[in-house]
Amino acid sequence: MDASSWFLILNGKAAGDEALREAVAAQREAGRRLAVRVTWERGDAERYVREAVAAGATHVVAGGGDGTLREVAGALAGTDRDAGALPALGVLPLGTANDFASAAGIPEAPADALALIAGAAPVAVDLLRLRADDAVHWCANLASGGFGTRITLETREGLKKMLGGLAYFLTGIARLGRIEPTPARLRGPGFEWAGDFIALGVGNGRQAGGGQALCPEALIDDGLLDVTVVPELSGEVAATIGAVVSEGKAAALEQVAARARLPWIEIESRQPLPLNLDGEPVQARHFRIDCVPGRVRMALPADSPLLARTREPHAQPLQ
Repeated sequence: MDASSWFLILNGKAAGDEALREAVAAQREAGRRLAVRVTWERGDAERYVREAVAAGATHVVAGGGDGTLREVAGALAGTDRDAGALPALGVLPLGTANDFASAAGIPEAPADALALIAGAAPVAVDLLRLRADDAVHWCANLASGGFGTRITLETREGLKKMLGGLAYFLTGIARLGRIEPTPARLRGPGFEWAGDFIALGVGNGRQAGGGQALCPEALIDDGLLDVTVVPELSGEVAATIGAVVSEGKAAALEQVAARARLPWIEIESRQPLPLNLDGEPVQARHFRIDCVPGRVRMALPADSPLLARTREPHAQPLQ
């Protein structure tokens, strides 16, 4: 009999998943106390996290996509408790793209994902804290702006249901002829950049928008955020698309992007700038984004590519 107590906070869109129901039943039959809470409207995830903390839960599982993970992780981070006094965070990928889970190596099948959570020793991981117009937002995966943000916001729900992450790619291709650059100034310790960009990524995780690896070397336990800025390409667009096809997205990114690894960054724009925090659109003229080290504990594969301990140390800042 396992003494652990779990709260599964489940996005309402996934409530009818039969494989999920079977996986939950299997965990209960194994002796695990597992309560399911289904989100329906804004604020539900935060309320359920408070309930889980008050009940002394050992684990809170975010069942859904990257947006659900952001809500649950942010609700945990918004408490006045240290990471060690909070339930461990598990990820059950049930969304359209599941960018964080994909990069972290979390299995897609509900039974396998729950088994991973049951067997993993939780590790302390970072979160991004974003301040905009006196409001505080939390982000577990990646804050993005520019072209990629517009793709994510404009991809229709029906298309996502039919095609999954491919829907973002098709929407992006449709927009190639009308990419509008965004003027901004970025600064952080030892790093400054100013100009017009078409894509911006500030990563705790590595990818967004259905597999677009804006921050391909980001780690979630190094106390640093990864920044990637793709400037206005003008005549280089064709060459960059050619590099995507022939050498892969990482090669194209290396050709054109400015990159850095920093503990914090400030972003300023003369006009309101929209950022996408794992599905949450936030708009302001000034942002301050901090990497908050070890803010929550998360159940991850021991060999997850997002963990610094699985890789040799790398130099920073990356520019």
